Amino acid sequence: MWFILLIVYNKDSILNNMNKFNSSIFYLALFIAQCSVVFAQSPDYTEYNQTLEKYVSPQIKSGIPVNWVDYSGLNKDISFKNVVRNIETFPVEQLEGKAETLSFYINAYNIFAIKMVLDHWPVKSIKDASSWLKPVWDKPVGIIDGKEVTLGMLEHEILRPMGEPRIHFAIVCASLSCPDLRQEAYRADVLHEQLQDQAIQFLNNDAKGLIINNDVIRVSKIFDWFEEDFVSYGGATSFIHGLIDIPADIKIKTDIDYDWSLNGQ
Repeated sequence: MWFILLIVYNKDSILNNMNKFNSSIFYLALFIAQCSVVFAQSPDYTEYNQTLEKYVSPQIKSGIPVNWVDYSGLNKDISFKNVVRNIETFPVEQLEGKAETLSFYINAYNIFAIKMVLDHWPVKSIKDASSWLKPVWDKPVGIIDGKEVTLGMLEHEILRPMGEPRIHFAIVCASLSCPDLRQEAYRADVLHEQLQDQAIQFLNNDAKGLIINNDVIRVSKIFDWFEEDFVSYGGATSFIHGLIDIPADIKIKTDIDYDWSLNGQ
């Protein structure tokens, strides 16, 4: 009798312990799954967004509509150092997918272009940061994944090989004739819409994007410098026709003067 009760008791005890063990395994698995979701996240762009909202505003300079950057204010604001630190310390192996990777490196380029200006402040052009031996594009400007990077590396070795020509309307080399610095960070979930909007806004800017002059259309030299990048759209001309309502047989010239003056002060 006591022997049978003991077996029953031990059986119940074993079952309870097994249930506890299974519960522990379940919660451990849930915790790991939640951690995986967290690890897959993009950088936190909250402070970057706040910085853009505070220091970037639409203005007209030298007859060119531009999102004007208050570099003088930025240079005194410690928050921008945090923006740079967030990019430099983010573990890039956690980026997932093309859109997330593109967003990260577009933001990184724009942040580091601002940093290059501030590192040499005051300047009248980002090109003033060049040295006798190195143009500004080849000078180390920050760190990503533990390695020094240049603006040229970010553009030509990382972004362009990803096959998305609309990056040329999103990365901003701190100059008046560049596409405008967007007043928000690029994000994977809306990247297509952001890039499309940037391209359309740039082409609608008749001071630096596209000028209709009788039977000829003049466009930014960006379409000349990076013509090969638009092959996936059938070429630069086809890309432009796809976004702007212009006559199919009109001649397009890539000869708008490029103003390298700083897009801010």
